Amino acid sequence: MIKSYTITRLAFLFTLLISTQLYGQTSTLETQLRKNQLDFVNLGFGMFIHYGMPTFMDQDWSDPHAALSLFDSPKLNAEMWAKAAKSANMTYGCLTTKHHSGFPIWNTKTTDYNVMKTLLGKDVVQEFVDAFREQNLSVMLYYSILDMHQGIRPNQVTGEHIELIKAQITELLTQYGKIDALVIDGWDAPWSRISYDEIPFDDIYYLVKAIQPDCLVMDLNSAKYPGDLLFYTDIKSYEQGAGQFISKEHNKLPAMACLPLQQNWFWKQNFPTTPVKDAKKLVQEFIIPYNQAYCNFMLNVAPNAEGTIDQNALDALAEIGKHYSNKTNYNELPAYEYPITGRNIAKKAVSNSSWSDDMNIMDFANDDSFNSAWVSNAADSGKPWFELTFDRSQSFNTLVITERKDYPASYEIEYLKDGKWLAIQATPSVQGRIKVFRFADLIGNKIRLTIEKNRTQAALAEVGVYHERR
Repeated sequence: MIKSYTITRLAFLFTLLISTQLYGQTSTLETQLRKNQLDFVNLGFGMFIHYGMPTFMDQDWSDPHAALSLFDSPKLNAEMWAKAAKSANMTYGCLTTKHHSGFPIWNTKTTDYNVMKTLLGKDVVQEFVDAFREQNLSVMLYYSILDMHQGIRPNQVTGEHIELIKAQITELLTQYGKIDALVIDGWDAPWSRISYDEIPFDDIYYLVKAIQPDCLVMDLNSAKYPGDLLFYTDIKSYEQGAGQFISKEHNKLPAMACLPLQQNWFWKQNFPTTPVKDAKKLVQEFIIPYNQAYCNFMLNVAPNAEGTIDQNALDALAEIGKHYSNKTNYNELPAYEYPITGRNIAKKAVSNSSWSDDMNIMDFANDDSFNSAWVSNAADSGKPWFELTFDRSQSFNTLVITERKDYPASYEIEYLKDGKWLAIQATPSVQGRIKVFRFADLIGNKIRLTIEKNRTQAALAEVGVYHERR
């Protein structure tokens, strides 16, 4: 009896020790991430640089099989880029290492279709990081998941494609020293349509963190995900030119907004004689107001085909520097939840509900769109409820409820395990119209939300269920 008790007690203490260690690791990672997010916001203003095969084709997306002979910048001058950024009082630069058409501008071993095989024959990423660091500017890199040359596109992703992506990201994060952020594009956007299931987001996210723990992962996905929570990104990122505008009055997340100084992201032949955006207006209407809303501003400047910057762009940057000096100095950011990074097992699972409102049926609450919603019927006299059924028992530890605007509610949450309904005891973190419930790992094949009816109707835009790595 004593021996059995001792073994049981030791097992309990061992479990407690492991749980404490895991909690400590999670807490440490979250603390470090918040510091990195704060540092990024305080950088205030930087240069986005779109340079690659599209530069030589008068396009923003180049032919994915364009001839390598097209790529030649005889006067490539990354030092000019860095000094131009410095003249605008920028604090960092971010270079497009590979855009959607799939042409890497670094010395990669993953494909022969790269800058080293061109007439230029130089590692542009190396030129960039060396020049910007020489000017005491931080460096970030942009990378596209969508790759038309390699055939990495919707419904075509293979295991080999995923390994290629991992290999390329590994090269970028091991060959060029400290990278403050990896800006990812072409992934789970309405136009790219490569989901976080086809290429697992958490696999890429934790690969980046394993190589460079302080490197922020920034996915340009604001076209799809609401601005109340960090879904699949460390920094909420807004592409202004695509109509993604941050709410300066309501934003409480570490954010980045980007806009081109010229008319497009990549250089066009008419750029030298086409007016650029007004420097004073950029500072007064974008950079400073955004900085005051926890938002770093990234201004794109496109080098020309020779590898230099046109004079009208140089003049504008110098003028910006006369009106802007970085005064962003937050000591802390508002409270916000750790990013969601795991696979959403609720997406398009079988759903059911109490009486719905006309065509706003239950399927809209887990259709992977935040623009639709399940709405309960106003004539239903009982408590509205919504239920998800999985094809098998699943492990999960996070529930995210995105309500339709102006429809806040409280919830009783249960899960079905081995034929028994059990309560989930968790206090939500409320961020705008989103409620985040995080709890210890559970296993079940159903989840039910019973809504405390505090208005005529309840409305769920999206219900997500995740098994997050901790």
